[in-house]
Amino acid sequence: MSIFATVAVLLIAALHVYILVLEMFLWTGPRARAAFGTSAAFASETKALAANQGLYNGFLAAGLVWGAVAADPVGFQAKVFFLVCVAVAGAYGAATASRKILFVQTVPALIGLAAVLAAH
Repeated sequence: MSIFATVAVLLIAALHVYILVLEMFLWTGPRARAAFGTSAAFASETKALAANQGLYNGFLAAGLVWGAVAADPVGFQAKVFFLVCVAVAGAYGAATASRKILFVQTVPALIGLAAVLAAH
């Protein structure tokens, strides 16, 4: 279970690195606009805001990687903290922006959290 938990945490971190790239570097391009359902005009107007969001996603990814590589008890505590942060951010995003975020962000974070807790 410990290997599964670590892999789950690292996959969630990779997802957030991907979101960082979409929001910080590809926001006005077709891939990001399709992923987030935005128009070219909206993407252009919100480029700075999206980059800021991307940076936060990078911090989540960094925290998850830190948790995956740090020794316990710090590693366990970091994984739990950052997975809860991802789940809460996803729930807020689902409530305020798109329900799809619940399945892309919150559900994987909760699965990862359950795996981390079960492995501990």
